[in-house]
Amino acid sequence: MAIVEIGELKAALARGQRLMGLDLGTKTIGVAMSDVLLSVASPVETIQRTKFTKDAMRLEALMDEHGVGGLVLGLPKEMDGTEGARCQSTRDFARNFLNRRDVPIALWDERLSTSAVERMLVGDVDMTRKRRGQVIDKLAATYILQGALDALARHM
Repeated sequence: MAIVEIGELKAALARGQRLMGLDLGTKTIGVAMSDVLLSVASPVETIQRTKFTKDAMRLEALMDEHGVGGLVLGLPKEMDGTEGARCQSTRDFARNFLNRRDVPIALWDERLSTSAVERMLVGDVDMTRKRRGQVIDKLAATYILQGALDALARHM
């Protein structure tokens, strides 16, 4: 497979396969999963980043366990829409992962996703800073994946 546009993602999946959303940080990877109907995203876990191979092995284990057929990676564009070093890192991660596993990968603009989740956790939920740190990455991945799922629904 390859890096695909969001509209092409559903066609690349077998019936009943899920999508996995990733928020790739420098220290952690937030992981979210769709349901089999590709309508709702749910948080799964936060992976502490180590080496690419070890991180990829954990992601592959989750993919196998949950019947995942494709990935949505948050693409951290600058506020003006340009792509900086973090976008290049995300694209590199996608290419490296494709060398390990043949799955469709879509890149989804994630501008302000972590900020939106943090505002929700501070304002609406009033969560402590320590607890926010434990859940923010997987919730950001959920936010990213849900945006992509909503766009997929509009493409159908």
